[in-house]
Amino acid sequence: MSLAAPTSWARPDTADLLRRHWPMLPLAATVLALLAPLPAGDATASGKVGPADAASLLLVFVCGIQALRGRVRTLTPLAVLVLGLPAVGLAVSTVTAGDPYAALPGFVRYLQVFVLVPAAIVLLVRDAGEFRLAAGCFVVLALVQGAVGVVQFATHTGASYQGEDIRAVGTFGPGDVMGMATVVAYGLVVATAAALAPGLPARVRRASGAAALVLMVPLVLSFSRGAWIATFGAAGLVMALAGIRRALKVLVALAAVGVVLVGGFGVGSAMVAERLTSITQVSDAPDQSVTDRYTMWAAAGSMWRERPAVGVGLKGFPANRDSHSGLALSSGSDTAGAGQAYIRQPLLSPHNMYLLVLSEQGLIGLIALAGGWLALLVAGLRRCLVGGAALRDCGLVAIGLLVWQLTDFLYADIGGPSTVLTGVIIGLAGWWALPSGGRPGPAAGAAAPEGAAGR
Repeated sequence: MSLAAPTSWARPDTADLLRRHWPMLPLAATVLALLAPLPAGDATASGKVGPADAASLLLVFVCGIQALRGRVRTLTPLAVLVLGLPAVGLAVSTVTAGDPYAALPGFVRYLQVFVLVPAAIVLLVRDAGEFRLAAGCFVVLALVQGAVGVVQFATHTGASYQGEDIRAVGTFGPGDVMGMATVVAYGLVVATAAALAPGLPARVRRASGAAALVLMVPLVLSFSRGAWIATFGAAGLVMALAGIRRALKVLVALAAVGVVLVGGFGVGSAMVAERLTSITQVSDAPDQSVTDRYTMWAAAGSMWRERPAVGVGLKGFPANRDSHSGLALSSGSDTAGAGQAYIRQPLLSPHNMYLLVLSEQGLIGLIALAGGWLALLVAGLRRCLVGGAALRDCGLVAIGLLVWQLTDFLYADIGGPSTVLTGVIIGLAGWWALPSGGRPGPAAGAAAPEGAAGR
C-alpha cells in the first residue's frame, strides 16, 4: 500500500513521517501485535487480554489526547449517531441483565470492539495515506501468519484435523482454529482490492495481486468453510465494484492457482473436496459441528423469545444455553495439535453474531449494532458507486472488509485475539462511509490530506 506524499515524488524523511503520522503507530500495533504467538497448550488464552487489545486501548487513549488538542476530524451528527448508538444498546442490555455484574465484562468488551476502537480510527485517520498504512498492516499480518500455517501443514505440526496434525492455524493455536483463517482472509481481501484499484501505481497493483494469489494457499489449508464462503463473497463484490474486465482477469488467475494447487500438486485435495462437499450437507447429512451449530441457533432464538426487547443480558448465553437446548447438542469440541494436548472446549456461543446479539441484547441491541453496520455498508457502497477513482482503493478495501465481516457473522461471532480486528474493520469502513464536518487544522502538523475534501 502506498504512503508516498501525493504532491511530491521525493522520498519523505523518516523523522518527518513519524512526526506527522505518529498517532497511527498504535493502530499499526493493534494489527501487527497479532503476530505474537499464544502460549503453547493454553487453549483458554483466546479469552484473555492480549498485546493487540493493549495496543487498541493505547489507540483510544491517543485519540482522546488528540481530541483534547483539537487534532481530530470533526464528525457530523449523523456520524456521531452511527458510531455512538451501539453504546446505548449495550448499556440497556447490561443494566437489565439478571446479573449486571456478570454482564459488565461483556459490556467492556463490546464497547471496546464496536464503539471505542471504531470511533478512534474514524477520528484519527486523516487521509488516504494513513488508511493505506492500516490496510497494508493487514496484508503483512496475513502473509506472516499464512506462512506459518503452510509450514504447519507441510510438516504435520498444525492443529488436529481428521486424525492428522495438518490444519493451518498460524500462531493462534488449536484453541482458536478460526484465527489464522480470519486474518489471512482479511489480507486476501485487502490485496485483491489493491490489485484492482485503478488509482494505485502499477507496481503496487502487481505486488498486491501476487500477495492475493499467495494467500490463497494458507486460506485453503485452514479448512475453514466459513472463511472460504465469506472471502468468496467479499472478493466477488470487490471485483464487481472494480469493473467486469478487471474482475475477469483476477478470476482467471485465481482459478489457475486453484487448479495448480489442488489438481496439480494435490495440496490437501481429498480433504478440501470433502470440506467443500460438507457445505451442501447442512440438512441432508450434517456433521456434529453443524448439528451443534443448529442446536445453539435454536437455543439463541428461544432465549430471545423469552425476553424479546432486551435479551438475557451480556454474557448470558452460556448460563442459559442448557435450559434452551435440545439433546442433540454435544458437550464441546475437540482441540489438539500445534503444541497442545487434547482438550475438550465447551460451546459457549451460538456461532452466529446476529443471534448472539439477539439472544443477549434483544431487539434493542440488534437494531443498535446491526443497524449501524447496515448504515455503513449502504453509505460506503453509495460513495464507491458515485465517487471518482482518486480514492477507489480505499473504498474497495473498506467495503470488502466490511462485507467479509458481516458475512462471517452469519456463522461466527466474536471471540479470540483476532476479535479486536473487527473494531479496526468497522473503523476503516466508518472512515470511508461517514461524512466529516471538517478536518484537523494546521495544528495537526500536516498539510491538507489527500482527497479529504468533502469528507
